[in-house]
Amino acid sequence: MLILGLILFGMLIGALAQLILGKERGGIDWTMAIVAGLVGSFVGGLLASLLAGDGLELRPSGIIGSIVGALIVTAIWRGTRGRAKA
Repeated sequence: MLILGLILFGMLIGALAQLILGKERGGIDWTMAIVAGLVGSFVGGLLASLLAGDGLELRPSGIIGSIVGALIVTAIWRGTRGRAKA
């Protein structure tokens, strides 16, 4: 159940990152949402939680770090995919 919860949380954070950066091609790319959400949540959320001194508990600093991490991963993904098409 924990793994399914983490995947769902990552997918929601990744979709939120896409909405913040603006949709491309009219919809949300769910594959990118899952990957960006999981990677961004792990890296950004873990770093923000540890820097804020919250440890590994679910706190606002971890959620904000997850969103920032997912935004960075989504922007990098879009940038590299845009270069590959050009």
